[in-house]
Amino acid sequence: MRDYVGLRRKARASRLVTAWVSGVALCALLAPASALAQEQVQSDDAADDNAIVVTGIRSSLQSALTEKRNADNLIEVIQAEDIGKLPDQNLAEVLENITGVQITREAGVGTGVQIRGTNDNRVEINGVSTVGSGSGRGGISFEDVSASIIASVEVTKAPEAKTIEGSVGGTINLRTIRPLDLKEMLLAARVQGEHSELSKSVRPRISATFGDKWSTGIGEIGLVVSGSYTQQEATSFRPRVDRDGGLVENVNATVVRSGVTENQPTRRPAAQDFDFVGIQFLNQELENFEYETKNFAGTLEWAPSDHVKFYFDTIYNDQQRRQDSSRVQGSGVNALLDYSVPTSFQTVDFGSLDGVKLGSIRVAETGTIEPNIAVDRDDPNLRFSSDVGARLTKSEIYRLGTEFDAGRLTGRVEASRSISNTRNPDLSTTLNFLNPNAPVFTGNDNAVPFIYDLSGGSLAFGINFDSPFAPTVEQLLDPANVVLQQVSIGNDSTRNKEDAARIDLSLDVADLTPFFTSFDVGYRFNRSSSTFNDVGSTLTLSSLNDSPRGTLFADLLVRGPNNFGDADGRTLFFKDFLLVDPNRAFSDREGTLDILRAALLAAPGQRALNDASANSAGYFSINETTNAVYGQANFEIGPVRGNFGLRWLDTSLDSIGNSITGANVTQVVTRGGYSKLLPRLNLVADVADNILLRASWGRDINRPDFDLLSTSVSFVTSENAAVSIGNPNLRPETVTSYDASIDWYFAPSSVLSVGVFHKKRTDLFVTQLEDAPLDANGYRDITAPCEGGGIYNPIAFRNQLSPIGGSGMCVPILTTINDSGSTTQTGVEVALQYDLSQFEDALGFASGFGIVANYTYQKFGGGQAVNSSATRGTDIFNAINGIYDDADFVPVTAKQGLLDFSKHAYNLTLYYEKYGLSARARYTWRSAFRTLDTVGGATLASTFGFPVVTAARGQLNASISYDINSFLSVGVEGVNLSKSKISQYCVNDGALLCFEGLPDRRITFGASVRF
Repeated sequence: MRDYVGLRRKARASRLVTAWVSGVALCALLAPASALAQEQVQSDDAADDNAIVVTGIRSSLQSALTEKRNADNLIEVIQAEDIGKLPDQNLAEVLENITGVQITREAGVGTGVQIRGTNDNRVEINGVSTVGSGSGRGGISFEDVSASIIASVEVTKAPEAKTIEGSVGGTINLRTIRPLDLKEMLLAARVQGEHSELSKSVRPRISATFGDKWSTGIGEIGLVVSGSYTQQEATSFRPRVDRDGGLVENVNATVVRSGVTENQPTRRPAAQDFDFVGIQFLNQELENFEYETKNFAGTLEWAPSDHVKFYFDTIYNDQQRRQDSSRVQGSGVNALLDYSVPTSFQTVDFGSLDGVKLGSIRVAETGTIEPNIAVDRDDPNLRFSSDVGARLTKSEIYRLGTEFDAGRLTGRVEASRSISNTRNPDLSTTLNFLNPNAPVFTGNDNAVPFIYDLSGGSLAFGINFDSPFAPTVEQLLDPANVVLQQVSIGNDSTRNKEDAARIDLSLDVADLTPFFTSFDVGYRFNRSSSTFNDVGSTLTLSSLNDSPRGTLFADLLVRGPNNFGDADGRTLFFKDFLLVDPNRAFSDREGTLDILRAALLAAPGQRALNDASANSAGYFSINETTNAVYGQANFEIGPVRGNFGLRWLDTSLDSIGNSITGANVTQVVTRGGYSKLLPRLNLVADVADNILLRASWGRDINRPDFDLLSTSVSFVTSENAAVSIGNPNLRPETVTSYDASIDWYFAPSSVLSVGVFHKKRTDLFVTQLEDAPLDANGYRDITAPCEGGGIYNPIAFRNQLSPIGGSGMCVPILTTINDSGSTTQTGVEVALQYDLSQFEDALGFASGFGIVANYTYQKFGGGQAVNSSATRGTDIFNAINGIYDDADFVPVTAKQGLLDFSKHAYNLTLYYEKYGLSARARYTWRSAFRTLDTVGGATLASTFGFPVVTAARGQLNASISYDINSFLSVGVEGVNLSKSKISQYCVNDGALLCFEGLPDRRITFGASVRF
């Protein structure tokens, strides 16, 4: 419990700044602390999974440590520090406190969790499977659930036979408060505001919890209800520069394409006496997500006697995630590639892939891109996009069950349903800027001068206002100088559902055998389904005759954000531009469409803008049924305890899609199934009063995401975007895991733990790219059936990859296969938890300090599936080796390995808790990792054919709260206080900088009450 000393707190709090510095001496105190080690009290109350027995940082850590120590398998636990108060506001950030866990973020908000290097994990709430908003298997999105309704988080790293299958790294169980565990009535509330620095907004966070239990004539009845309402705005700036298609061969090279020798001086007047890579595309993306989340959790329990309990849980989540994002694009830049000489270069070493050294080449660093009307009369051009795609998700979980105790036999019977309904309304638009200072022809864009500075590890670019072609600020903001180029209407929907029923029985034989303590058996049935409807309509305009001027829809136009320099102080960026108002496009969709349609009819071409309609080719429905049984023997003999069991499952599935021939749509059903036997063993040995050894061995499976099993195809308008095609023949991965660890409880509430793990995976899912080739002029095929490769996308807007305007082009294909080889993950985890509370008499105020630290090392090995260099990368790698004839080109290949996999990661938390003051600072760091999460729709086709590498990054979060009295506290929390940026490199870490991410810093402040 926290230490309260009334009026003395303010005086002592003033000395905390000095005391904080003394915390660095913690490590020096570890050695003498071991002499004071004592056996930790392991009361049943403290170990109860969901009992409300803790308040404060230190007590929550102690309770979690006790639960972990008592478990027969390897788990990690985080307990709430108070009602509705986990260590962080975001559940992904909460999980980052655990050893072996790293997270990924979207606009600075934690969205993805990797446990031991993998995203393939299960998320449960109170032991019930959750379903996500998309086609993934992991479960509910972490940003959908407010941390304020969760009492504790459990991560199972080593499963038991009764653990539901389907995870590689671990199973995450979010636990709510159990009413019959309450000691007294519970009433708590929290009111906060969150300030987003880049968004310049303050949004509310409100949560409340009530719980109580009553003794009645029919037994004990308990009720807990928790609710929260949260708004959040998160912003991230993400500049992107494409240089993958920018090769300019040296002036002396003999360049041969498709058997034709180019006249280098004539074709490439910018050629130097060395090869270099120029600029192909500029993209200034501002991500802005506005969240409105409503969460409710309710539990009703009834125990008519000490031997029977009935319970009903319901969880409801309603999240509206609006997008208010923008993109300013310098397009058609590659048209001047052979005529624009950079003013300075940098030498980029691409490093090695699979032991093959790729070499180095000079790339553009600074320079200008000036219009050259004689070469290309309307490039480079400038366009402004407003991205309004939203996600509206409602998730529901219902759990009804009973627990009974019939002497030796105890059991549970339970039924549950998890549902998620998601709709993705979209009304995104793109405007082309018509530069009054450059000629205008029949197309709906014209030339604009650009300047770029890619030095110093930053991607900065904008309009070259020193050019005679440069528009003025007034001209950039004049509605008469923009025309409508594209309207994308969407209303996709996804429905995911899982119905499950299970029975679990346990027979106590502790007094009948000298070794076995109990036998567990169980059966689980679940039926899962995922249905996706692709609903949309796209109008793309290329002719000026068809494109209405902004004056015809001026009521919709607003000035775009001009604070792109706020994140890192840059001065070179696109500051002045117009957008179709994204807020109005979302809130008044029909009114916005009416104005746009009227503008289109007023233009000479009178083009029609159709309503969103279903795309039969994009529909899919996956239905899956699984029956699973398990048997588990629990044992204890002397200092050794644990369990061994087998889990057997049988799964059948139907993948339903549509086959389209002309106007005929035929439903196609692809059936499959599999059976698996999953053995699992867990051992724990208390070799001394304060030393515990653990070992485990087990097998699990990882099922492919639903869309990976789909035979359907969905298209987008970008000519650079690859089309994903599913593979209904994908087999589930099989994962065999080994764990061993030693825990030393060297002091009260303290532990030093060292563990090793090894995973062997077969049938790993890997992404493969089939590129759409470029011809000798750098253009793609625009007619079906794409004999050279790729797939025909009927709505791809022809821009830099075709000289002929309009829509329709061959684009790359992304598909997923099973790796034919086995892969391995091996790692070491080290964790330390310690505080100075035992030295209160000697240290006084300094005894409030504590530390929590962990470090993970892991490596990946094996595998056979490879990525191959894309067309716009193969030419660069061959030029480095002096090969300029495409007939002699040798593509570069590399094993894909695991995505979002960091080799090193650590978390360091320093906290102080005393005199009513509770403060925490947590620094988290992870090394570089490969990922497909890039800017503005970039795919493998535009990143040289390989996943990009996100450079090593650290982030500082902190919080401080003060108890005014026993029921009122105030506090402040900060996320990304270090304003750490994200750098993404193509091919290898530190090679060619392709993308940046500049996320928000967010501050939350407020008060909480508890009665």
